[in-house]
Amino acid sequence: MTRTATGKKTASAGTTSAASTSNGSRTRRSGVGATKPATEAEVERLTQSLKVKEDEAPWTAEELRAVGKYLREEIESYEREIERAEEELANFIQSSSDGGGEDQADAGAKTFERDHEIALANNSRDMLRQTERALEQLRAGTYGMCENCGNPIGKGRLQVFPRATLCMPCKTKQERH
Repeated sequence: MTRTATGKKTASAGTTSAASTSNGSRTRRSGVGATKPATEAEVERLTQSLKVKEDEAPWTAEELRAVGKYLREEIESYEREIERAEEELANFIQSSSDGGGEDQADAGAKTFERDHEIALANNSRDMLRQTERALEQLRAGTYGMCENCGNPIGKGRLQVFPRATLCMPCKTKQERH
């Protein structure tokens, strides 16, 4: 069973607006998971609307701000990792065109390093997508609901792993199959 702080079902919290930057990308202006801190009214709506397990206390404003801050910091970190990996890949591509006459071991080592950088960049992109999705769910007021069964994931699990999308029973089932 799920509940909100008031014991009622409530509408999802409002979303935040976005603005275009000079390079055409979109940035979030406000909200718990946005680039700027949420207003007190936004946080209060979320504390009332986010569902928790029956044996858990409702989310507090401090907890929501901590999760939002952590997710924003993770996004920045993944973006830096992706940028670094892309620079490394560009260097590998440029150096591979300069490698005429190198032996097979050198060529193999370069190929291994390139493949490793590609794997790291892909992993960072996946983690970035998961983190951005968690922020969207936080802003929409649907954060913490299992994507499989619809039950609350649990505050404890989300505080340890803020990108979690499955409750523990569903995650256990998924890992067994």
